[in-house]
Amino acid sequence: MICPICEKRKAERFCPAKGEKICAVCCGREREVSIDCPADCSYLVAAHRYEDEHQRELPADTPLLDVKVPQDVIYAHQNMLSGIAFSIAKFSAAHPATTDPDVLAALLALAETYKTLLSGIYYEKPPDAALPRELYAALAQFLNESKQQTAERPGSPPVRDSEVFSLLVFLYRMGLLRTNGRPRARRYTEFLRGQFPAAPELKHEESRIIIP
Repeated sequence: MICPICEKRKAERFCPAKGEKICAVCCGREREVSIDCPADCSYLVAAHRYEDEHQRELPADTPLLDVKVPQDVIYAHQNMLSGIAFSIAKFSAAHPATTDPDVLAALLALAETYKTLLSGIYYEKPPDAALPRELYAALAQFLNESKQQTAERPGSPPVRDSEVFSLLVFLYRMGLLRTNGRPRARRYTEFLRGQFPAAPELKHEESRIIIP
């Protein structure tokens, strides 16, 4: 049997996403690129295991790479950090087509918005694509409601925009390190969904957010 993708090599691997056998080369090349792989595919699991053993580094052209993220801010606002992560996890559970690039685009755009707030200028530029734009709006709403609730609680220190900015940059960088850069990858989204096993609408995975 010839691989239906390349139409050249012998089809030896069963692809659950396509429901037929494909060749090993196309499996490796098109995995999470043109093939929307299910999370339980044995070849995908093996590839992710290999990626975990070879950790990524942030490239030199990473947006906001020069931003310093204070560790004390991450520790002081773990509840809000978890709230942002849960909002992403809940959104991706409700929208299964959400990929890591969608999440990263929403986080980066929202971080850029908060960066403009720090300079005294309010300027929004949500992502153009539908899913990251919807996620951007959901995260913005969560942050606005959280800041308002904190301000209404007696004795609770307000969360500054600079601190929200740091949390968004932290989650953005975490996503860059956890994903593999493929357009249909969901490594980061599955990781975030795995942080909230008690939430019935989220799928449980064994992992946890690591605070520096």
